[in-house]
Amino acid sequence: MKNNLLFDFTVDKSTKKVFIDREFDAGLSLVWDAFTKQEILDQWVAPKPWVSKTKFMDFKVGGRRFYAMVSPEGQEHWSIQKFTSISPKTNFKMSNAFADKDENPELPGSDWDYNFSEQNGKTKVSITIYNESLARLEKMVEMGFKEGFMMTLKSLEDLLATLSGK
Repeated sequence: MKNNLLFDFTVDKSTKKVFIDREFDAGLSLVWDAFTKQEILDQWVAPKPWVSKTKFMDFKVGGRRFYAMVSPEGQEHWSIQKFTSISPKTNFKMSNAFADKDENPELPGSDWDYNFSEQNGKTKVSITIYNESLARLEKMVEMGFKEGFMMTLKSLEDLLATLSGK
């Protein structure tokens, strides 16, 4: 049954965008919370065996999330996200940039647009990532972004099954 869930990942270098569509066998409220609440995000958003460590998160327009992806050896890769638009349970937008441990962003970053919809008890998340520079998009691809993001979404699928009791 889970194998029938939508998953599409497309890189369009001509527009410097990545398009991700992913369906989850869980209700909209739970999926929304998984993307917008620190205590749930940190359980799935890093590709294993890495873990996510959020230093702070203020999910509101103008708010920020500052977090690190931490390797099993303790190596930290920091990022800062700034929330630019929020329409509860339907959409949020943010800018994302790699950063150092002191919150100094490494520019250029990327703009993320998340859209959520529910049908028949399944929730679809559509993400568009816009990179200002083709070089940054290519760096993301070279760093294994697709493989890592696919791993994190599988972790989210497993976590949602546990949280929803399915």
